Amino acid sequence: MLYGRNDEQARITSLLADARDHRRSGALVLRGEAGIGKSALLAETALLAEAAEPLPPDGPPPDGASRVLRVTGVEAESGIAFAGLTQLLWPVRDRLDVLPPPQAAALRSALERLDGGPGPASGRDPFTTGFAVLTLLADLADFPDGSGPLLCLVDDAQWLDSATAEALLFAARRLAAEGVVMLFAARDDAFTGTGLPELRLDRLDRDAAERLVASRDLAPAVRARVVREAAGNPLALQELGATGSFRPDGPDPLPVADRVLGSFRDQIGRLPESTRTMLLIAAAEGRGHMPSQLGAARALGVSLADLEAAERARLVKVTGRTIEFRHPLIRAASYHGAVAARRVAVHQALADTADDLDCRARHRASAALGPDEDVAADLRDAAERARGRMAHATAASLYRQAADLTPDPDARAARLGAAASLTLQAGRLDEAEDLAVQAEKLTRDPAERARLARVHAMVEYERGDPRAAARMLVDHAADAAPGDHAAMLRTGAVYGWTSGELPAVLRAAELLPGDRTVQGLAALAGGDHARGVPLLAELIDETRGGGGAAGALPGPRQSVENARGDRVLGAQLALVIGADEAALDLAAAEVAHSRRHGLIGALPNVLQTLAQAQIAAGLHADAEATVAEAIALARDTGRPHREGRLGAVLSRIAAIEGDESRLRELIAGAPPPHGGLADSALALLDLGLGRYDDALRRLDEIAHGPRRYSTGSLLSAADQVEAAVRSGQPDLARPAFARFRTWAEAGGQPWALAVALHCEALLDDSEEPYARAIRLHDQSMRPFERARTELLYGEWLRRARRRSDARVPLRSAMEIFERLRATPWLERARAELRATGESGTAAPTAPDLLDRLTPQELQVVRLAASGTSSREIAAQLFLSPRTVEYHLYKAYPKLGISSRKELSRLAVTNVAAASGQGIPR
Repeated sequence: MLYGRNDEQARITSLLADARDHRRSGALVLRGEAGIGKSALLAETALLAEAAEPLPPDGPPPDGASRVLRVTGVEAESGIAFAGLTQLLWPVRDRLDVLPPPQAAALRSALERLDGGPGPASGRDPFTTGFAVLTLLADLADFPDGSGPLLCLVDDAQWLDSATAEALLFAARRLAAEGVVMLFAARDDAFTGTGLPELRLDRLDRDAAERLVASRDLAPAVRARVVREAAGNPLALQELGATGSFRPDGPDPLPVADRVLGSFRDQIGRLPESTRTMLLIAAAEGRGHMPSQLGAARALGVSLADLEAAERARLVKVTGRTIEFRHPLIRAASYHGAVAARRVAVHQALADTADDLDCRARHRASAALGPDEDVAADLRDAAERARGRMAHATAASLYRQAADLTPDPDARAARLGAAASLTLQAGRLDEAEDLAVQAEKLTRDPAERARLARVHAMVEYERGDPRAAARMLVDHAADAAPGDHAAMLRTGAVYGWTSGELPAVLRAAELLPGDRTVQGLAALAGGDHARGVPLLAELIDETRGGGGAAGALPGPRQSVENARGDRVLGAQLALVIGADEAALDLAAAEVAHSRRHGLIGALPNVLQTLAQAQIAAGLHADAEATVAEAIALARDTGRPHREGRLGAVLSRIAAIEGDESRLRELIAGAPPPHGGLADSALALLDLGLGRYDDALRRLDEIAHGPRRYSTGSLLSAADQVEAAVRSGQPDLARPAFARFRTWAEAGGQPWALAVALHCEALLDDSEEPYARAIRLHDQSMRPFERARTELLYGEWLRRARRRSDARVPLRSAMEIFERLRATPWLERARAELRATGESGTAAPTAPDLLDRLTPQELQVVRLAASGTSSREIAAQLFLSPRTVEYHLYKAYPKLGISSRKELSRLAVTNVAAASGQGIPR
């Protein structure tokens, strides 16, 4: 029975009820100090879930189904990749066959490793395991009798190994409609930043505390002091009351945790020496693994029988397979109450008898009294095994331990550098930077310092300073290892291009004369469009055709990883030169590839590129859905710092729609490198709202700013021309227009040539360029630019008193602006149409039903309409099948239909390929 926990139990009961009755899922972190009752609350919840409804009457549920899965974090296993996940899912390991093959392979790699299997890496993405956990939990929650929910209990979460914590948190963050409840219990100062709702367990009030100790046979004065000394901590109330050693007039109290720990130490200290040795072995081994503990016991001259006294004192529980401490503080008291020499001897005995290489390395490290290369090498090997299973944070921790025990400074620096790189891959920027700084102090090796500079550069880029990142990469590339030299310069040039760090781009071009990516970007940065655009266009064409995009000449058939990198770079370069179709094709192909292979961690950046291409093509709803998915994945993979730059991509849509408040909200969260996006979007907003002087001021700053050569800045030249003409200062825009026309002619993209012509028509006040521009727009994918040209042409025709002729382009412009929800531009087109003598209201168009859907509903509906099954949709969007069905259930009424069959009559699949949602066969 629990005392004083009515509110906490009510909240958990509500989670369980929602999961059972409405198939909603929920996750909650229970937080509080040691002994506050987190474990007791989890145990009570398990009893409640197991007794909620009867399972099928004809025996136990099939395939190992259970209402409750449990795992308890073990401090000794925190450095063993997936140790916690193995404990949680081992009872249901026979259910892996129901998972899609990549997910099943990921979980087998995690679970079989601790069963003595080889544990090969299942792929290149660490989050595939987390997605597999989500799918498995959703399948397990689908009980044959329709009951539920499935309850997943994680105790002492602060001691989970990093790989397990990442997998479970990924699953918990993406729970939706599966009927799963996940409860995590953790100490106050650990397991933070989970992104999950939390419930803090406070100390018991006096009434609850008195009721808890009422059953103890204590004198009233002693009972009163126990209540006072325990200060509402349930474990302290139980343990201090059990000792009966308090006098009413005792000394001032220690903190509760120390008091309880001292109580346990006193109990252990009264045990026989052989019992204390067995307790120390169990505490040092940590996992409760009986064979390991008994092997060390034999080496130290004790046995299982020596635990009898500890069992009678209720300090440990011994089963046929494990030795478990009743509370983690008992283990701490057993371990830290022993002298250092005894602890070292126990760890050495455990290392000598270990049958697992990772455990052997851990115990050897704990037994080491100083730097030891042999022990450090064992830890390095363990780190590499963890890296091979994509457990980056675990591998980083092992490399750090290896570095601490490495005698040679250069070797120590290399291991710290490896830890820094792996920590960066785990998304821990501050920690990665700190490790790189430590390593730099130990080495003068140029190649190693270059590798550390690469870590610093990636940290700066993730934090939002690509200019600093570009400088670091280019400045240190000359010292890099041969395989890293070109990659550092290429990445530095790209970062320099996007951020306006022109010296880095030009320096990279000097150092890498044969690289077409770098040379093309440097030529564009220097204004040599005639040279730069064709170089990049050639690379893009080769990439679309299957050739290499990065090097000077096409090489032999590349690896899958290189091909992926080329597609991403090719899509980005296509955006640079305005090759819209190529940008969409390459980005969508890479998104589809990442979905098919479960490359979840790579998706946010690739989706960002896809969204930019979608916005250019006028696919605004799809771009919104793409960015929403990218932001959700960034959060779910523990990289919320990327949210600002992802959201900034949508600033152009807000500007087109005239939504000033949303635009300012989007750019407020954007890091500095997206200042160019923000400035261009604000200028476009001003232009649409008729604030021509403000627009011209912003656009002049862009035209003379550090990113004046960028594609976004060049595109702003068209805005600058219109703003200058409307404010009566056309000459202010002629230099920017000249740059844009040179760039457009070098690339030959129809939309760019059309925009150049409508700028020419504005400046020269002539009709012929407008007519040519309209014909070119017929060959392009940019509806907003087309509608703007048609609006300007219609205005020109009306001023020329050709009202009938003006109505045709004005009606077309209105239709496009309405579809894009470009309200300020739509109002201008209506006003112009009214000025021709027409009403200014186009024939009503049928509402786009898809506008009623949320971004995720839109993605699900598009895929379902193409005939993709719910399970396949779930695999592509990294959701559970039940969540997919939930989104369809919510979408049907909005679309005016009632079933999947009726989706086929709705025009919802036309951009599935451009959205990267199709899976290439």
